[in-house]
Amino acid sequence: MKTNKFATKRLKLTKKGKVLFRPARQNHFNAKQSGDQKRQKRGNKSMAPGQTKVFKRILER
Repeated sequence: MKTNKFATKRLKLTKKGKVLFRPARQNHFNAKQSGDQKRQKRGNKSMAPGQTKVFKRILER
C-alpha cells in the first residue's frame, strides 16, 4: 500500500495518539490583527476525535 503524501506532509501523530495539524489562514495578512490574535494562531492544533480515527488509519499505513 502506498503512503498517503497528503497526510505525511501536513499531519503529525503524537506518542499519545493525537493528530496535530496546522490550521489554515495563519500565515498571511496578520498586520491588521491584534497581538492576542496573532499569538493564538501560533503552533499546531489537535484534531477532533471523529476525524482523528480516519487520519490515524491513513498515517499508520
